Amino acid sequence: MTSSPIARPVDPPPRLLMGPGPINADPRVLRAMSSQLVGQYDPWMTTTMSETSELYRGVFRTTNEQTFVVDGTSRAGIEAALVSLLEPGDSVLVPVFGRFGHLLTEIAERCGAKVHTIEVPWGEVFAPEVVEQAVRDVRPKVLAVVQGDTSTTMCQPLEDLGEICRRHDVLLYCDATASLGGNPFETDAWEVDVVTAGLQKCLGGPSGSAPITIGPRAVEVIEGRKHVEAGVREAGDVERGVRIASNYLDLAMVMDYWGPRRLNHHTEATTMLYGARECARILLEEGLDAAVARHRLHGGAMLAGVRGLGLEVFGDVAHKMTNVVAVHIPDGIDGDAARAAVLHDYGIEIGTSFGPLHGKVWRIGTMGHNARRDAVLTTLAALEQVLRAGGAPVTAGGGVGAALEVYAA
Repeated sequence: MTSSPIARPVDPPPRLLMGPGPINADPRVLRAMSSQLVGQYDPWMTTTMSETSELYRGVFRTTNEQTFVVDGTSRAGIEAALVSLLEPGDSVLVPVFGRFGHLLTEIAERCGAKVHTIEVPWGEVFAPEVVEQAVRDVRPKVLAVVQGDTSTTMCQPLEDLGEICRRHDVLLYCDATASLGGNPFETDAWEVDVVTAGLQKCLGGPSGSAPITIGPRAVEVIEGRKHVEAGVREAGDVERGVRIASNYLDLAMVMDYWGPRRLNHHTEATTMLYGARECARILLEEGLDAAVARHRLHGGAMLAGVRGLGLEVFGDVAHKMTNVVAVHIPDGIDGDAARAAVLHDYGIEIGTSFGPLHGKVWRIGTMGHNARRDAVLTTLAALEQVLRAGGAPVTAGGGVGAALEVYAA
């Protein structure tokens, strides 16, 4: 009998991740995540959890007490929000302008909700009056909207939606996974009731933790469905309403876990907590406005650079996210082969897209730790060489030159 070979240590190849996410994590985040574990109820640990909540209040620009992280990828945060807000039979309205609007639709359907959608062609966003008319028609309990949809690179304006929802007694939930930290977001000023995000985009960390903030109107709805587990239930714990369908993603219980009761729910993902805390700390150290300006600068340089290469930009550029651009793949270029060449020859990853855009556009990100000058210029230089090798008519130095003009302005 022969023994199986021992697996090699984890040793990923060097990559510059310039797609729509994930991105290269900030080295400071990786250092924080290498710290030793402590017990989940150690006073140092509970203090760290409280510090993380306070830091994310700054990131979300909110005073919401219920601000913390859900253990899981950004999709766990989305599911936690929707499964905790929506009971079977509730109506929800989803404006769909890309793949991730379809995701919100599916998750809401799995919650047993009656889902109503409005749609615009990929590459466009919704005017507020269109959303308000749909709210009047549907009268939903929840309006669930994506801010930045990386499948199309579009950024949905939110400034008017909170006021619309308040006038019609609707809860506003927003998935800000791809946009938070690199695009303006004002939870309280825009009157957004629930916001969820992820670390792997503009926040500069790895996937695996989902920051969330929950306003008072949504807290009231969630606590109206509160059921404490039998094993930890205490005198005075009263079951209320329809029990939330998920145990792990039950925000009523998770709020008790993060709150003063520290009521046992799950074992905190300590290493991810360290990473999430450091992501928020770094962002606030830089300053939110400065971080958005940095993403706008380097995203603008990338936008100018791809145009300097002669590439056609996809979608309504006036409503494009700061941190990702989509370009039409030139005629005669094999999109997948070109992406593979950029990865193999230069160690740089760029993305394609989904659904109707798959194989038709490339998506290039400038976000988080990778929203910086050298990453932009290196990516443009590599892309130029691959395009030239594929026979595309490219002006020598056109991409880098156009980006440098942005930096010189």
